[in-house]
Parts: sequence; C-alpha cells; structure tokens
Amino acid sequence: MDQSTKRPDRDQRHTRAERAKDDLGASLEAPTFGEIKERAPASARLVHETIRAEGEAEMRRPVGSLAWSGLAAGLAMGFSLVVEGLLHAGLPDEPWRGLISSFGYSVGFLIVILGRQQLFTESTLTVVLPALHRRTAPVLLRMVRMWAVVLSANLVGVVAFAAMAALTDVFTPEARAAFAEIGRAALEGDAWTTFLRAIVAGWLIALMVWLMPEAGSARFLVIVTITYVVALAGLAHVIAGSVEATFAAFAGDASWREVVVGFLLPALAGNIVGGVTLTALLNYGQVHAELENDGSVDGREPD
Repeated sequence: MDQSTKRPDRDQRHTRAERAKDDLGASLEAPTFGEIKERAPASARLVHETIRAEGEAEMRRPVGSLAWSGLAAGLAMGFSLVVEGLLHAGLPDEPWRGLISSFGYSVGFLIVILGRQQLFTESTLTVVLPALHRRTAPVLLRMVRMWAVVLSANLVGVVAFAAMAALTDVFTPEARAAFAEIGRAALEGDAWTTFLRAIVAGWLIALMVWLMPEAGSARFLVIVTITYVVALAGLAHVIAGSVEATFAAFAGDASWREVVVGFLLPALAGNIVGGVTLTALLNYGQVHAELENDGSVDGREPD
C-alpha cells in the first residue's frame, strides 16, 4: 500500500483522537453556578420559606375545608391504634414485642401526611412561621382560627373512631383487649409527666415537618422513623394519644376526667411548647438575620 493511502487513515485517527480529547475536556469543565445550585442541598432559609409559604396558603383556606380535612385526619389517626394493637395482639408476649408493634403507630401519620390532611401538631410549625414573620393582629387571628378549627375537627374524628372501635364488633375481642392495654398505657403517669413527654413529641413531629421539603422520595422513611421513635419512647401526641385514651374511656377502663385532665390538656400544652418553642422559634431564629440582611421574604437568592 502506498504512502498516499496510509496518510488519510492516520489523519482520520488523529481527528478522532482530537475529538475524544475535546469531549473529555468538555466533560471535565467546571460546572456552572446554576448546576452547582441545582445539585446542592436546599439552604435552611429556602426550607424555612417553603414551609412558611405553605403555612400562609393553609391559613387562607376556608373554615369548611379546614374542618373536613381535620375530621379526615382525626379519623385516620385511629389506624395508628388499630395497626399497633393488631401487631401487639398477634405477637408473642416477649420483651421485643414493642420493638415491632410500635411500627404500627406510624400508619395513621402516613395516611394523614401523605394524604395532605390537616393534623394539629403539623400546624404548630407551618402556621407559626408566618405569624413570626409578620407579627400583626390579622395574622395571629388567622393562626388561632386555624388551630381551633383543626384541633376541634381532629378531636371529633378521634372520638368517632374510638367509639366505633370500642362499641362495635368491627374488631375482634383480642384486638380490642390490645387497644385497651395501649390506652391504659397512654394514661400512665401524672399530668406533669405527660406534659414533658408531649414537649418532646411536639418537637419531633415539627422537626419531621421541617424535613419534608427536602425529603423527596424518602418522605415515607422520614415519617416512619420519626413517629416510630415517638411510639417506642412512649411520648405523648395529643391526637394519636387521644385515640388511645378515648378508647380506654369508651371501654370502661378510664374515666373521662382522666382522659381530659390527665392526658388531653397536658399533651396539648406540651405539643404546642415543643412545636412552637423548640422548633418554630429555633428554626426561625437561624434564618431571621439572613432574611433581614438581604431583604428576602420569599426565599429567593438576592440579585
């Protein structure tokens, strides 16, 4: 083969090599600011503003919409008692039984949160952030209105579900016995102890809400993990715990005074303290100076 035939082959190989080198160089170029920003985790300020915007949208919802959503959430929270009780009844009476049955507590929260229903303890973060941002009478009144409507609707759903579970034959006697045992456990301890347990529970549930904007496909895992800790530690959640305590009252294992004075009121106060003071105020505090410095009120980066 002569030189003139070989030269084009060498030229073609050289061209392909140069092209591959150029492609490699392009792939190794520094990413743009936009690419870095897109791949980086959201800042605390952006998470704060996402939750605050959600809270403002919730406060603008009609009372009827809030009430129906709150009622659905109160009813759905009954399934935390049901699944935990069924696991409790079906497992052998061994020291590790609670480690497994406590996973059932997460079911009601999964239904409520993934179903976008209104649960009172979530509101202690989402609607408090707008009130902290704009401390005006109309905003505070909307926050109180939402708390009152959602809490009332949640409790109506709780009582309805507990009555159905305790006074009908929907569930087997073995299951109802397990529900009653869980209800009696929720009422153990005095009001002060319940209040302290409720502070930690309110803190954890509000932290769960804080994690949701960045959780993405891990939302299921975040919900299960946080609520499992609440159940395993025997902490007091005003809605989930009220299902348990109310069932005990309908079953004749507790008085209504024990339910209201011994559990409901201290759990409500503790959840508010944990959700507002330990979560909303702390998370607001870490971004407040940034929002003031750059004038951003909607989470956008400054120009």
